[in-house]
Amino acid sequence: MEIAAIIVAAGRGTRAGGDVPKQWRSLAGRRVADWTVDAFRTHPRIGRIVMVLHPDDMGQAAGFTDVLVATGGASRHASVAAGLEALAGDPPDGVLIHDVARPLATHALIDRVIDALETTGGAAPALAVTDALWTGEDGHVTGTRDRTGLFRAQTPQGFRFAAYLDAHRAHDGDAMDDVAVARSAGLDVTIVAGDESNLKITGPDDFARAEQLLGGRVDIRTGTGFDVHAFEDGDAVTLCGVTVPHDRALKGHSDADVGMHALTDAIYGALAEGDIGQHFPPSDPQWKGAASDIFLRHAVELAGSKGFAISNCDVTLICERPKIGPHAGAMRAELARIMGLDVDRVSVKATTSERLGFTGREEGIAAQAVATLVRA
Repeated sequence: MEIAAIIVAAGRGTRAGGDVPKQWRSLAGRRVADWTVDAFRTHPRIGRIVMVLHPDDMGQAAGFTDVLVATGGASRHASVAAGLEALAGDPPDGVLIHDVARPLATHALIDRVIDALETTGGAAPALAVTDALWTGEDGHVTGTRDRTGLFRAQTPQGFRFAAYLDAHRAHDGDAMDDVAVARSAGLDVTIVAGDESNLKITGPDDFARAEQLLGGRVDIRTGTGFDVHAFEDGDAVTLCGVTVPHDRALKGHSDADVGMHALTDAIYGALAEGDIGQHFPPSDPQWKGAASDIFLRHAVELAGSKGFAISNCDVTLICERPKIGPHAGAMRAELARIMGLDVDRVSVKATTSERLGFTGREEGIAAQAVATLVRA
């Protein structure tokens, strides 16, 4: 069964506070939406993902290179419709619809919904209500309600695509959730076990709780890289993507950007994916004189395809000359641009070898780098 996922992210999320909608706020070092998308893009049974965004948020989708983006509507119902229609031309067998504000959905939870769709037209996770229920007015209890048979609904809510598309097109008006739309069309929906950690971020306190829960689930990888290039005749060197005037150049098959090469290898190392030479063999003439940002972008994209985001990186350039300090800010900015990171997650610094060794004799430049990758 081919399964697609629709992540509804067109809301404004004002109750959560902050200067931006909650899906774009930081959570454990990444945006809420990044965590949510990765829960599905790393799941082996999810074939396609549609992300439905507010018209003002289209620029936020730059990092989601493998995700189809649709423009949302004035209501959640309209936004889900946009996601469904984006898939209608090449329909999947089933579709999971998930709120972007639930960034902690596990693969096990997603599996339970997909498994249920093998034998039913709809399935959704829920948790039985276990607390006593009261009615109240003006801060006082006015009565109680029987909790028998009551559940707290969660997402993703899954459906056989064709039947649910028909139900959604026929539904008049808004709905509390997708199960309500399905039931209005007479579709049967199976309840599967929800997950207490699959919380929906609604208010400011939910961010703290979500960060605490993520702390026990985060997969953190660290990689290191080291590279050396000798000097040759020339009048400038390229370091971390920035051209620095010098009385020598660096010798190499590509542009010999020793800093970017070390950083690229650090990312490959964190992924256990070898080094630049394995991905871009120096024996291949097409990489002769190539700009090193090609290598770095490939490493970043490979990390993303495996569900990892780069948390931060640190590059140290080892040389007597040229002086790195005046150019370090531009180097940080360029690396951040290439990797799609905030500049405060990128460090570039320099040191000398106190006139010792080949760098001390100004025969070349060495660089070492560390990169930390994070996956939920």
